[in-house]
Amino acid sequence: MLKSRPAAEPRVVGIALAGALALAMLVLGVVAWLGEWHLGADSAVYRAGALTLLKGEPLYTREALTTLPPWVLLPFTYTPAAAPLFLPLAIVPAGLTWGVVGALSLVCLSVVISAVARACGAPITRWWVLPLATAGALALEPVWKTLFLGQINLILMALIVLDVLVLSARGSRWAGVLIGISAAIKLTPLIFVPHLLFTGRWKDALRALGTFVVLEAVMFAVIPGDAVRFWTESATDPSRVGSVHWIFNQSLNGLVNRASELAPWSLTVAIAIAAVLAVPAVWLVVRLHRSGDPVGALLVTAFYGLLLSPVSWSHHWVWTVPLLVLLVVRRSWVPAAGAAALFVSGVIMFVPNGGDTEFGWGLGWSLLGNVYVLAAATAITGLAVRELRRGSAQVVAVAAK
Repeated sequence: MLKSRPAAEPRVVGIALAGALALAMLVLGVVAWLGEWHLGADSAVYRAGALTLLKGEPLYTREALTTLPPWVLLPFTYTPAAAPLFLPLAIVPAGLTWGVVGALSLVCLSVVISAVARACGAPITRWWVLPLATAGALALEPVWKTLFLGQINLILMALIVLDVLVLSARGSRWAGVLIGISAAIKLTPLIFVPHLLFTGRWKDALRALGTFVVLEAVMFAVIPGDAVRFWTESATDPSRVGSVHWIFNQSLNGLVNRASELAPWSLTVAIAIAAVLAVPAVWLVVRLHRSGDPVGALLVTAFYGLLLSPVSWSHHWVWTVPLLVLLVVRRSWVPAAGAAALFVSGVIMFVPNGGDTEFGWGLGWSLLGNVYVLAAATAITGLAVRELRRGSAQVVAVAAK
């Protein structure tokens, strides 16, 4: 008599169902390709950057890249090292790029949810949790906007999460490399190099910085003109990324530029505010890490980085996904509900914006129009105060004994 096969492990079933969501995204991408839908402007730029590199044409020009589809008029704003890293997209048909990037992004979304839950001490074992959490995350404004635009925010976040919470936590000799690669694509992940330093992992920090430097240095040999042009001009040219005062730039620089009506001193003031906020942020990162909360420490760095960056579009705020995982695992229901309501509502989508509209907001619209920035800054400051009080209470308790 044949023995019946044991039922598949719940975790395997959950992974398969989460993978099915990515497959569905790829199928949708095929439909969009065949239907000639114009989706994923940013993914089209990634592919165009790779093709431009292969053709030997300049990456950083005032005109649109010749390798872009006619309906996309965006510049290539990424580093020179990003172009060769995007080469796999060069073999993908132009219309299918959006679906491929989106499918990979959903895989990365599931990876982040699973890795963060495990790092929080609550590995996902029930079959329905991972696919449900992945599907639920699609309701968050930063996530669905990332997918719609064909952005790589979820992919970069997954690389950083795996580096810090998996490779570095295990003492891997490869720890830091994924952060270096992420930074070589998009400069903002460099914020995680000091994160590694402040948490005592200087070897990982050196590997991250070394990976970044080597990848960028190679491009000085491959495309010297473009490399020099990027680091001397394009990297600091705000006109290449869009209007910094637009509501969807949810950074301190965006907030100050909106309040000052693009005063020339806006960036200086934003940096000064960020410098002040760095004190509680760094202290909090160190304290959380030492108290055995690597996820909390990582999230403080991630959200501080969003505040510090001159431009943090609302779709960059995908770090709300691991934040919600952390809060749910710890059963912090009120903060979780508040964060979910904020990012699911997409409240900034309903605030008047565009042109000079932001300059005439008034107090009410200003609070709503800067809500991501205000929420993150308040949370970092509030958590630092809470931890300081806890530390003081512990000292008093010990002294009383």
